[in-house]
Amino acid sequence: MMSDGFQHLGGAERVTCTLILSVFTAVLGSLQFGYNIGVINAPQKIIEQSYNETWIKRQAGVGEPLPIDQATLTTLWSLSVAIFSIGGMVSSFLLGTLAEWLGRKKAMLVNNLLAVIGGILMGLSQYCQSYEMLILGRFVIGAYCGISSGLVPMYVGEISPTRLRGTLGTLHQLAIVSGILVAQIFGLDVIMGTNELWPLLLAVTVFPAVLQATLLPLCPESPRYLYIIRKEEGKAKHCLRMLTGRWDVTKSLMEMKEEKRKMDMEPKVTIAQLFKMASYRQPIFIAIVLQLSQQLSGINAVFYYSTSIFIGMGIQQPVYITIGVGIVNTAFTVVSLFLVERMGRRTLHLLGLAGMSGCAFTMTISLALLEKLPWMSYISTVAIFGFVAFFEVGPGPIPWFIVAELFSQGPRPTAMTIAGFANWTSNFIVAMTFQYIVELCGPFVFLIFALLLIGFFGFTYFMVPETRGKTFEQIAATFRRNPSFLDWEFKQNGTELEYLDDDSTV
Repeated sequence: MMSDGFQHLGGAERVTCTLILSVFTAVLGSLQFGYNIGVINAPQKIIEQSYNETWIKRQAGVGEPLPIDQATLTTLWSLSVAIFSIGGMVSSFLLGTLAEWLGRKKAMLVNNLLAVIGGILMGLSQYCQSYEMLILGRFVIGAYCGISSGLVPMYVGEISPTRLRGTLGTLHQLAIVSGILVAQIFGLDVIMGTNELWPLLLAVTVFPAVLQATLLPLCPESPRYLYIIRKEEGKAKHCLRMLTGRWDVTKSLMEMKEEKRKMDMEPKVTIAQLFKMASYRQPIFIAIVLQLSQQLSGINAVFYYSTSIFIGMGIQQPVYITIGVGIVNTAFTVVSLFLVERMGRRTLHLLGLAGMSGCAFTMTISLALLEKLPWMSYISTVAIFGFVAFFEVGPGPIPWFIVAELFSQGPRPTAMTIAGFANWTSNFIVAMTFQYIVELCGPFVFLIFALLLIGFFGFTYFMVPETRGKTFEQIAATFRRNPSFLDWEFKQNGTELEYLDDDSTV
């Protein structure tokens, strides 16, 4: 039987046109996030040359112009890369307020103003002979991505059916890696990675912002937000009908009513209370460490600096290897998309961390032996491909949407704010310090990441519960029922809570 033009998936779950449109529109923000991570990599040398030309022109009339010294250039470039993360850090604190005040949909709509402003600043920086404009534009687009990186998984998680929540949540990460790949392809010197077109390469981010702003009015607001936060049952019921394609949404409303009843019994959750209240302390700690495991894995060192890494390995055309990394990145995100509801979040995260650690050790050994054994560059390349592949199996997609799963409706925006800040802070640390650490540690730089990955593996094994197939309220109830720091039976024995066997949207 066909319904709304789509076949039932997973037996009881219905995928409607409205659900697909809403998820697609939301993850356009994720696409921009990925694009702006990857776009700064390929044209690195061209942009550095532009910085040098601007530096020389500003010395006109004050003696013989001198080129920019290497230390200053390294600092300017590191700032151009890392300021993106500072923007994300700052804006991540606004996430909870915007999500509660405007709602999920309107917050995404307003957020697109930042994308347009950031894109224009970067696009005009060359014309205005101002690397300050480019750096400011990177800050503004980083602020856009900081809000978007929290809003997108929150909105997608709240509108998705329970049994499809992991699969649809992984689309956030798929859009990110697709954006990185698009940026790498557009950055080729035969497309926009040229002296004349690189400003346009940076400004392209305006177009998906305009597209998202056009489509968002056609999408429903999160029914959970309307019912639980705004107390607008009629509007929530209407949005549920649009998303599920069913007239009778009683089961979904009853689930949200029960969650609202329990939420009303709790005090309003602030950032401080997330750490003070026993029932929230464990999940917020898990949420923070999972975000750190994503960023401190070393993956952004590869995304931001892969061109310079491959040049150091003696590869003559590093941009094409970088695109190969992007293709592997995207392909294994699709693999994760199909595995997340079969194998579970915890299992995939563990698999990814273990695989990345092994690849990081391999990279360390091969880079250390590169001068004596030039053929080790092939081993290093394969190890980098494997590193990226294992990242997308688990540490890439899992931390983003599992935060939304660990908390009920009340504390969720605040928890997403804290998790987002942790993510962007660690992102900034890696982006700003990686080049200096490379100069200090040489080929042993990835050994640091390998050891961190082993630590994150141990944390995930002992402390992170499985959330597959459970409603938000059932997951939150686990921590309320057993607020001790470790829930041994739930994690290690794989004990599953019973859940409603319906197509309720959560």
